[in-house]
Amino acid sequence: MDSELKERQDRVKQFLSFLQLQTPDHILNTAFAFAKIRATESIYKTKGGYLHGPGGLRYYAAIWANDQAEYVNPFFAFLGDEVANKSAMNSYRWFAKYMNSDYKPIPSSIIAEGDGVWQGAKDRGDMAMIAYGAGRYALANGNIDSARVLWPLIEWCLEYLKRKVNANGVVTSNSDELEGRFPAGNANLNTSSLYFDALKSAALLGAQLGKPSAQLKQYETEAKTLRQNIEKFFGATVEGFATYRYYEGNDTLRAWITTPLVVDIYDRKEGTIAALFSQRLWTADGLASLAGNRTFWDRSTLYGLRGVFAAGETEKALEFLKYYSRRRLLGEHVPYPVEAYPEGNQRHLSAESGLYCRIYTEGLFGMRPTGFNSFDMTPRLPKEWDKMALRNVHAFGNIFDLEVNRGGNGKLNVVVNKNGELKKYSIKEGTTQKVIL
Repeated sequence: MDSELKERQDRVKQFLSFLQLQTPDHILNTAFAFAKIRATESIYKTKGGYLHGPGGLRYYAAIWANDQAEYVNPFFAFLGDEVANKSAMNSYRWFAKYMNSDYKPIPSSIIAEGDGVWQGAKDRGDMAMIAYGAGRYALANGNIDSARVLWPLIEWCLEYLKRKVNANGVVTSNSDELEGRFPAGNANLNTSSLYFDALKSAALLGAQLGKPSAQLKQYETEAKTLRQNIEKFFGATVEGFATYRYYEGNDTLRAWITTPLVVDIYDRKEGTIAALFSQRLWTADGLASLAGNRTFWDRSTLYGLRGVFAAGETEKALEFLKYYSRRRLLGEHVPYPVEAYPEGNQRHLSAESGLYCRIYTEGLFGMRPTGFNSFDMTPRLPKEWDKMALRNVHAFGNIFDLEVNRGGNGKLNVVVNKNGELKKYSIKEGTTQKVIL
């Protein structure tokens, strides 16, 4: 027992040494550290290799297209933990086994150490989830051999999605990741938004892999067209807010109107952010899944906070991030992000903790993978902070520190420290800096 306890303590120390968040807010730093532990300790050695599982006393030795492929794996690409990266690659390999020439959907979940599947909700937009997560993971992971393994899966999922585009130019699916708990129509906003981001990542990734320029140009064209169709089909005034309807006929605000912000679509950001933080959607525990309903799922709140930071509403995002972090870290049901309520009574499923960390990497620091050794960065330094940093980042094939501090005249100073080699940038607040390591 003593040796096992020591092994556990050493493993936790390892988690904490990677990807350290440093801000003037001790609660945020601590919540981030706890989230790293929860996301990374939930990995099990199965007969199919290392596997991340949601946990929560129910979900072990199994993977989902949302929890693993979409939520936590893109976080692991920044962390630097060898076991976590092995689990990420294994999950994508498991999904890839179900590719087929007839383009029947890959199962939503692979269970029982790989021996079985669950597809009770049929296609929930799973191919969009997989392509979105795999593209971001491959770029940020910065390993060309891993990317080559993932490319056929990404390519297959994009072709599947292309075949599911309807006459309105958006993607059809049987349901969404809430699996029929709430209406999602025949085509929902979340799936099309993830498909849009997956096309963008595929164009970037394919360039790194030397794929045909005509194919990559096609992805870019499809992404541009899809963005226009998302606006045409989903753009709407709902309950007085100029935001999105979640599906055709939807007239009640939904938490997943945040997804366009997560994929850098800001056409309706003012109305969407106003709706997210209105009394109709924001509750004591974050975003209600459906306005007027007590049900909440942390995943939409976590995506929402990440999206609002990325959209440039830094002060508003920070206010609600502080509130959420204090409630989850120090409140009644602690110390991690949760799955949902009333379903599961706020189980601490582990992939949500990965989403919590992505609020910072992708939202606050605004990091968007663009290549095996490059990323775009749009940092959002809150007015009450003079500086913030991510240290011991393992991504884009390198290990580095990323520091942001306030300069004069509305400028931010950005320093990338790679083994003592410094890259320094001075950028206007709200602008994007390309970083090549």
